Amino acid sequence: MIPRVFMIHPIPSGTRDVLPEETREVRAITDTLRGVFERHQYGEVYTPALEYESVLSRADMAEARPAYRVFDEAGAVLALRSDMTVPIARVVASRYAGSEPPLRFCYFAHCYRGVRPQRGQSRELLQAGIELIGSPAPEGTVEALTVLCHALDAVGLRDYRIGLGDASLFPALMGSLQVREEVRRDMLEALVRRDFVGLEHKLADSGLSDEAAALLLEVPQRRGGPEVLSDAPPPAVEPVTGMRRVHERLDPEVAERVIFDLGLVRNIGYYTGAVFEVYDPALGSPIGGGGRYDELLARFGRSLPAVGFALGIDRLHIALAGEERGTGALLARSSARSEEPGAVGDGSVPASAHAEGRPTAAGTKGNRAEGA
Repeated sequence: MIPRVFMIHPIPSGTRDVLPEETREVRAITDTLRGVFERHQYGEVYTPALEYESVLSRADMAEARPAYRVFDEAGAVLALRSDMTVPIARVVASRYAGSEPPLRFCYFAHCYRGVRPQRGQSRELLQAGIELIGSPAPEGTVEALTVLCHALDAVGLRDYRIGLGDASLFPALMGSLQVREEVRRDMLEALVRRDFVGLEHKLADSGLSDEAAALLLEVPQRRGGPEVLSDAPPPAVEPVTGMRRVHERLDPEVAERVIFDLGLVRNIGYYTGAVFEVYDPALGSPIGGGGRYDELLARFGRSLPAVGFALGIDRLHIALAGEERGTGALLARSSARSEEPGAVGDGSVPASAHAEGRPTAAGTKGNRAEGA
């Protein structure tokens, strides 16, 4: 018998093929999310995958800067978008210049980021999210967190928590202690990685007093319930007060999901106030996150406060499968109830093939990281 020969044709690092069974599951997740967004009056928007680099460069993308660039026929530099917040800011400034806020947008889009191939991270990310334009804190932040929880509840995620911090807290603390600018960048990078050992080493080399270094190491490790908001050092009082005002306005079922995290720093530089991330014990990295970016719209010509979030659909898919394996959360029951395989009749998410509680062709948790 002649052995069968399988040809392996490579695809770009950080990308993957999504096969029909998993595609049905992913589609069910996105359809459920879309229903939640629409019920909250968020209109879906599409923008080009390619943007002029000069437009994208108006935002401080930090580690989420565009990684793929091409030239058009006139020689202008185009880049594949690395998130949807900046394109939507452009849309608001150019297409909604005279519209009364608040403006509500949602999206389902692929974004593209450069990562180190050896880390097994995704370069192509499918994200779902919302942008609430023109609604200040704390009300706008409360709405974004409420929509986020309603969306996660609708797809059947059970064990998630939302870490809530403030992007201005640690910079204010460093500013009050007159930390040198070059040292500040290194400290923020350590916090993004949750590398407190690295932060301690950088503080030891910073030339700060022992008392100042101890404060900068201790405050960002405060994490938990409302009690962590007490006894904040003077430079942190304003951000902490903002977090408290948000928490006071949340419905109880949303508030119980929130964990306060005074060291939360996101790796996108345009955040100005409240920031948040979604965690689930079934996944070792955030499912998504967001925050306030009250200064970004002004860079495009229309100054409006804003807040939004993005969920990584692949990560959400894996977390749902992990909860099914570990705690019995609903990834799929509609296919069992429906006469037509893969149909969605009750808002839950169908699972077509989970022999071991894992999305088909999804890989492992360790090699599916994607930033939101």
